[in-house]
Amino acid sequence: MATRERRLAEFDGEGEPPPGLPVQVLCEDHSGTYQLPFACRYIDGRWRNGESGQAVEATVIGWRLPRLKHVGTA
Repeated sequence: MATRERRLAEFDGEGEPPPGLPVQVLCEDHSGTYQLPFACRYIDGRWRNGESGQAVEATVIGWRLPRLKHVGTA
């Protein structure tokens, strides 16, 4: 299991992301850290679901630019 510090190091965004930019976020609760399964945007000082626009009801502790999924070559 990844430690909190290691997970935070993977989410290397500093400060606030540019407004409206879709990013991956790392959240934390009483059970530990977890990545939300959808992109989020930071708009008007609030984290929002990148697709629905709904406010994220979680404590965001880190963010990063989306990582590209690698597709195997034939």
